Order: sequence, then C-alpha cells, then structure tokens
Amino acid sequence: MPAGSRLLAGMLVLAGVFAIGLGLGQIELPAWWTPEGKPPPKAFPVLEPSRPTRIAIPSLGLRAPVHGVGLADDGTIAVPAATRRHEAGWYDESPTPGQFGPAIIVGHVDTRSGPAVFHDLRRLRPGATIEITRRDRSVAIFEVNTVEHFGKTELPMRRLYSDFSRPGLRLITCGGRWVGGETGYEDNVVVFASLVRAKNVKSV
Repeated sequence: MPAGSRLLAGMLVLAGVFAIGLGLGQIELPAWWTPEGKPPPKAFPVLEPSRPTRIAIPSLGLRAPVHGVGLADDGTIAVPAATRRHEAGWYDESPTPGQFGPAIIVGHVDTRSGPAVFHDLRRLRPGATIEITRRDRSVAIFEVNTVEHFGKTELPMRRLYSDFSRPGLRLITCGGRWVGGETGYEDNVVVFASLVRAKNVKSV
C-alpha cells in the first residue's frame, strides 16, 4: 500500500495516541492548508527515504535518539516505553523525514520518573529549527510553522496527516491540564514544521 494510503488509513487510529539526491522543487499548497503561524517557505529539498535516528531542537537544548514505533495492541500508535522516556518515536508507517508528506514523531511530555523528551515542546516558536539525523547520515532541517494545542477529540486530521504537497514534520505530545484516568492530559501539543534544507553529517 502506498505511504499516503497507509497514513490516511491510520488517521483515526493516530487520534488515540494521546486521546541521494536533493532535488529542489516549488509547489503550491492546497487551499485548506491554513496555518496560523509562519507560512512554509516555497522552495524546499526532497530527500530519498531514510529512517530517522536522532532529533535535535537547538532552541530547547534538546538532543535525543529516535526509534521506530508501530501500532499498540489497542490499535493506537505506540509511544516509547516509559523506560525510554528520553527517546522519541517515529511512526514507521509515515514518510521518513525529508520525503514528501508528514513524518510523524511522538514522545512523552513526562512520566512518573520525571520530565521526558518533549517536556518543553510547547515552548517552541515559529521560525525555530528542528534537525533530524537520518540513517543515511544526512540531516533534514525543518522550520517550525506553528505550535498548536488541540483537545484529544479535536485533532485536525487533514492538517496533521494529509498534506503530501511538500516534506513536512509533525511532533506530537501531551499537554494542557492533567485530568488523570485513561485520558491523562486533556490536550495534545502539535508542532507543524516544513523542510527547508538538508546537509550531510560529515560536513558538520
């Protein structure tokens, strides 16, 4: 099944998570893509598939490993185990960072052991950069467009998972008020970001 179809098929499933060439292209964004923050740049590279291995967000002082996650037993996207709270999880049915489409990376905001990998995600601002190191030793560099909060039953599915007009990134964690029970935190924090450039690790 094509990546786009797999991702669209998993849209409602993902709602339960928390409730080598550099070709330059220019593509018009769909009319329904209307972020409230900084718009994505018009020119962007497109990368070949390669799994992410690390994430860095310089403005937050965040550097962490990334490993693949699939679906949990209940049909939701799995998150890293609590014992790996300082790692992020790339949903392995989504595009790899730098391909066309939204790469999905999830992580805990905290656990019973303390703050976790995405604890400060809510502090990100439009224009900040996110660096994803990939297995092929390239680094995909994304620019934050918006950082938004949604109730767990109010995730904007099309914006999150359906934009295949350019390489994008979605970082997702919990946020808002702690309500306990099966809900935990009442909201999701979602970072929308767009690929702006790429570099090779050897050139850093």
